[in-house]
Amino acid sequence: MHFDLFDLRLFVYVAEESNLRRGAERACISLAAASTRIKQLEDNIGAKLFYRKPQGVELNPAGEALLHHARKVLQQVDHLKIDLRDYAQGAKGHVRVLANTTSITSALPSALASFLAQHKDVSIDLRERLSHEIVIAIHEAHADIGLVAGNVDTQGLEVRDFVADELVVVVPARHAMATLAQIDFVQTLDEPHISLAEGSALANFLPPLARSIGRNLEFRIQVSSFESICLLVEAGVGIGILPRSSAARHARTMKLALVPLTDAWAQRETKIVNRAGQPLPRLAAELVRHLANFSFADRLL
Repeated sequence: MHFDLFDLRLFVYVAEESNLRRGAERACISLAAASTRIKQLEDNIGAKLFYRKPQGVELNPAGEALLHHARKVLQQVDHLKIDLRDYAQGAKGHVRVLANTTSITSALPSALASFLAQHKDVSIDLRERLSHEIVIAIHEAHADIGLVAGNVDTQGLEVRDFVADELVVVVPARHAMATLAQIDFVQTLDEPHISLAEGSALANFLPPLARSIGRNLEFRIQVSSFESICLLVEAGVGIGILPRSSAARHARTMKLALVPLTDAWAQRETKIVNRAGQPLPRLAAELVRHLANFSFADRLL
């Protein structure tokens, strides 16, 4: 069998969109040309790849198998292009990393800085995603390495510990809670809460915990960053639950108090994930080892 890379990419687009027209648009070709190419691909394989339906297309078992392998092939081609581009620009390697908000705003910058200091010709493509999105992206070979936290399903991935952190309650410095040595989550529920935007790990994590103890947690305001939460807390708008590493950094310049939570779930660990059974590029493997050996003592807070 002969496979054209453009046809494989078109096939992946159509599969992801479940629609031939939208797949053709992503590939920047006409619908007629896309239909012809998909038919030729099926003829080359000797099997249909899609169930045709009035509202679009759906992968059949042969299509599912091809999608799995096509993504791997295209990832390797993308790696090749990136590496050759970086060599042309003087770099000697490239690693693609996806990370959750907590790691990007806490330990990861220091860990990457120390790695890049040892690998001066390496470039890193770092992008922020939600933990569950990272798991999906790693499974689909859209990145080499992911950093996730919270209750996400990492089955089928290699998992290593990165660093631990804890969630704390952030209150204005003169708030009644500021004098407490520690506090239970339930004690915070009578206060207005400020959180990250809908879809973030913490925004998804905390309300079900409240419901499990027969209470409701509706956020007064949802914002895009930990810094914004802290600014609003300092202004007296409400309280927030944040990772200690991020809260402590903002508390240096704001009038805030950090109160530890007694709840066991407040202790959170960030995990390093990559696809199981798939060898990583050499530099990505070196970065995984570096991150796994990183500790809080190394952090630049």
